[in-house]
Amino acid sequence: MSQGAERPALGLVGCGIWGRKILRELLGLGARVAVVEPDPAARAAVAPDPRVTFTTLEALEAVAGIVVATPASTHIEVVPRALAHGVPVFCEKPLTTSAQDAERLVALGGERLFVMHVWRYHPGITALAAIARASELGPVQGLVTTRTNWVSPRTDVDPIWTLLPHDVSIALAILGAISTPRDVLIDRDARGLPAGLYANSGGVTEPWFIVEASTRYADKRREVRLHARDGVAVLAHGEATYLEIATGAGLTPVIERRAFDPRPALAIELEAFVAHLEGGPPPPTTAAEGLVVVRAVEALRRLGGLA
Repeated sequence: MSQGAERPALGLVGCGIWGRKILRELLGLGARVAVVEPDPAARAAVAPDPRVTFTTLEALEAVAGIVVATPASTHIEVVPRALAHGVPVFCEKPLTTSAQDAERLVALGGERLFVMHVWRYHPGITALAAIARASELGPVQGLVTTRTNWVSPRTDVDPIWTLLPHDVSIALAILGAISTPRDVLIDRDARGLPAGLYANSGGVTEPWFIVEASTRYADKRREVRLHARDGVAVLAHGEATYLEIATGAGLTPVIERRAFDPRPALAIELEAFVAHLEGGPPPPTTAAEGLVVVRAVEALRRLGGLA
């Protein structure tokens, strides 16, 4: 884009806690945004800005693309209405909470529908994927992801649907495929409701994938560990700006800190979408990939005994 050129206008459906973060990033990219948000309190929480207008989804017009940031349970109803405008749509993860619904949206949206799997855009995940593809540390053995915190602000779906799609999309990015599920444990809270999931996949003829996703931890943890024959590469947390790579056969490992792009993943993700609207390549997180993630989460839930 030439300096001073105007970025395209976008629609943003949903302006809750996460939607406001998306709005801030879109404005930072220089876009004009028409916000669809029926809740007066949510609209009032948006700081006045001449680049922001409020409208309804049906009245939305003259936009190059639409971002959907409504609760996951509403995607099956909201996304078709967004697609009806004939422009590319970027939908927050998960695409839906059932594979059947996801299949419907993939068939409806085709190449115009993308999913906001934000961790796929994290430079640390990109760096781990590059190490795995190049076999830099020898053949890949497996991946371990930890994603924990205390309860969840989202009430329309259980925490497994909130947390686990992140880790499944990370595994898809780094390993190139989702390993076969083998063992799953479901953690439940005092009410008997799902509060977390512990799973082990692969490990026989494919890389293993071990995931811990729980809202039963007092502290927030976000760690991704790539295990290979000759070493381990670790992204310690979401705000990290380097990988820690441990190698060597002695009692003391050789440690390398490998820096990467420090930009927030959300900014990179939205820049990819806006650039696509300006004629650039499509974002890598297609609706078809979103369907793969939904199917994988469903399979793990089913193995753990959840309908």
